Parts: sequence; C-alpha cells; structure tokens
Amino acid sequence: MHIWDNTDPQDTGYPSLGVQGFVCDLLFLIRKMIQQTVLVFLTISTGAFGLPNPRILGNECSYKDFNLITRAGWNARPARSPTSLSTPVELVIIHHSYQPGACFNTEDCSTAMRSMQDYHQLSNGWDDIGYNFAVGSDGQAYEGRGWDRVGAHAAGFNIRSIGIVLIGDWVSIVPPEIQLETTKQLIAVGIQLGYISPEYRLVGHRQVRATECPGEALFKEISTWERFSPDV
Repeated sequence: MHIWDNTDPQDTGYPSLGVQGFVCDLLFLIRKMIQQTVLVFLTISTGAFGLPNPRILGNECSYKDFNLITRAGWNARPARSPTSLSTPVELVIIHHSYQPGACFNTEDCSTAMRSMQDYHQLSNGWDDIGYNFAVGSDGQAYEGRGWDRVGAHAAGFNIRSIGIVLIGDWVSIVPPEIQLETTKQLIAVGIQLGYISPEYRLVGHRQVRATECPGEALFKEISTWERFSPDV
C-alpha cells in the first residue's frame, strides 16, 4: 500500500522484498531526521517570508498497511489560514460524519470529502475541512488538515488532539471491519511519525461535547479499543 495522489498515477510503493522491513525502518530514521531539519527551516521561512505552512506526511513505508489519499488526490481546495499543531498530541478524537453517508470506493469517498469541506468552509466559514483525517468504508484514509495543523472538530480540544472521522452514519450499525482496522493503523502511523503520543487517550466526540457523535454503535466499538479512555 502507499500514499496515493490521483495527480500522480504511478505506484510509488516499495517492492515486496525480504529486506523491505529493514529498508523501511532505515529510510524512516533517515527521512525523519531530514524532515525535522526541513521543518525547522520551513517554519522559520514561513514567518520570515510568508511561505505556506509546511505539511509533512511521512513516506510510503509509513502507510504500507493501507492507502492514504492526499488532499490533491480528492481535489481539496487550499486551506485559508492554517494553524500549526503542537505535537505529539495527547488525544485522538473519533467522529462519524452522519451525512455524507458511508462510501465504498475512492470516487464516492472523495466526493464525501469535498462535500464536508464545502460545508465547513463555505457554510461554517472555517479555514478548511474540520477533521485531520477521514476513513472510508473502502478501507482508505483521506488526508484532511493532516498531522501538523490544528483541526476544527472538537471545540476546546482542537489544539491538543487529532480528529479522525469515519465517513458514514454509525448510530445503529458498526462500520465495516476494514474501516475500523484502517483507523487503528492510521493512529499507529501517527505514533510512529511522532505526531501522536504513545500514551495518547482515545475518546469519542460525545465525551467532549453534548452530541451523539460518533454514533452509538461506533462509540461502543471504540470503547473496546486499546487506549480508550472513559475520562478526558
């Protein structure tokens, strides 16, 4: 699996070789050092020269267990004025979209992403789609604001959390297993890349605001997951 950008049709995944795990680990360490250096430089440049905030996703090895559809892949509009997120965060907050409903392929899930961005940007007047990431019933993750930008998904908790929305209405039924597994894998990548604390707490949106989100069925499901916390 790999980071997928519909603007680049070439598969950038690494070949299935016996040394793949070692190569990925080595590449991760090297790239992490380079990324941190570049991030410092770009952050300084952002303030000094008014450049866009840097956005670092990791590399193909980071997403070897599932596909990540980038913003370019689902044809997102640019964020208006993104704010950098201080990481690693201590909270992962789970949501459901309710509407749009569940999507089972890249085209429909990309349409759902654009629909949510339209509502958040054009109707609510927010800078961007509110969530850091979304996960579809197709088993793919979709980049929202990403790892390093403050979301708009849980008022009062945005600056210390990553918000992940599982696209669909999960009040009465549990999302497909592949959607749940990708969500867990996405969190694991966030820990690996240093954006989520290994000691993070997993909570549902209803625990930080008076709402039914992420839906009763999904909330019962995540309450069985490792790192779920009944307290915020």
